[in-house]
Amino acid sequence: MNNKLSNEQLIAAASAFGTPLYVYNTEKITEQYNKLTNAFSAHPTKLFYACKALTNINILKHLKSLGSNLDCVSINEVKLGLKAGFAPKEILYTPNCVAFDEIKEAVNLGVNINIDSIAMLELFGNFYGDSYPICIRINPHIEAGGNYKISTGHIDSKFGISIHQIRHIVRVVKTTKLHIQGLHMHTGSEIKDINVFLQALEVLFSVAEHFDQLEFLDLGSGFKVPYKEEDRETDIVSLGQKLNVAIKEFEKEYGKPLEIWFEPGKYLVSECGYLVVNANVIKQTTATVFVGVNSGFNHLIRPMFYDSYHKIANISNATGAERIYTVVGNICETDTFAWDRVLNEVREDDLLVFYNAGAYGFEMSSNFNSRLKPAEVMFKDGQFSLIRERQVFDDLLAGQVAC
Repeated sequence: MNNKLSNEQLIAAASAFGTPLYVYNTEKITEQYNKLTNAFSAHPTKLFYACKALTNINILKHLKSLGSNLDCVSINEVKLGLKAGFAPKEILYTPNCVAFDEIKEAVNLGVNINIDSIAMLELFGNFYGDSYPICIRINPHIEAGGNYKISTGHIDSKFGISIHQIRHIVRVVKTTKLHIQGLHMHTGSEIKDINVFLQALEVLFSVAEHFDQLEFLDLGSGFKVPYKEEDRETDIVSLGQKLNVAIKEFEKEYGKPLEIWFEPGKYLVSECGYLVVNANVIKQTTATVFVGVNSGFNHLIRPMFYDSYHKIANISNATGAERIYTVVGNICETDTFAWDRVLNEVREDDLLVFYNAGAYGFEMSSNFNSRLKPAEVMFKDGQFSLIRERQVFDDLLAGQVAC
């Protein structure tokens, strides 16, 4: 199954809703979700969509309809999840460096809570004792993925409690009588080698021996999706098979069954997303030919922030002669999307599309240069629906107070 929107469909969406435009294909989300559930069907497994990738409430509702749970990193994401129809116990809240008041609010909302520092663990234990079960996030000191910026399990990471602090964790838990229901780790993104997950699982096994009330082990996510033709995605089928063997063996030692949790974000929504833009200017210089589009890193920051690759295509002139271009935005900063990219000949007003734009595209957008955020459209049941209006000038003034 491909579930890829055609050039004609994207052109039709741009014609109906204007550009820049984010388009999300729910059929692709469904396909990705089903791939994961099938791969991990041999052992009780729960999927928690990491909604920081894309929080539009219509996308959340679609994932809820598929049977997904929700992974949140802020209290407002939690509230969005509740508004989308997720039950509190279907939500995992994994904050980092937040005030204790936000943790208390999450307790009042009744969601699963994941603690990732000794100080917060101790504070929570002194305040709640064993009255509210929690999860502990472990930093395994495993560097994963192809980019240090998106690796969260290395020794310098701010995320999680170091595996070397396990004795301190145990002391705090015993002293404050905390009820630990789960252990969690997330080593990074873009993980191709499934042995990273199996190595992380072994670390969780070693920590699990210190706690006898566990109900689940959470391996985070980091499944890779292909951005280039030659890219290969994480072999989740092999991972599911090997994970099943490993966890069943450990359950014999532990003496009770344990659920496995995963938190896929990019894997579920990256390939569903397209950013459609207009070519404003074709500008030839002594160095290159620039295609300047009506967007910028205010709409898609990943190429500048992570040096990430997004396939770009000219969907208005898909059979034109191939030429080499540098694709840039209309922001008064360096906002180069791609150097020396081969595209079918680009003319002013042609439509270009950025692929794999569903994850961390609109979600990381801004009003830099007082530019407006684009509209969002969802393709579902054979038709396009507007799921977020394009901003207008008055949106830039919202919240500003005259004095």
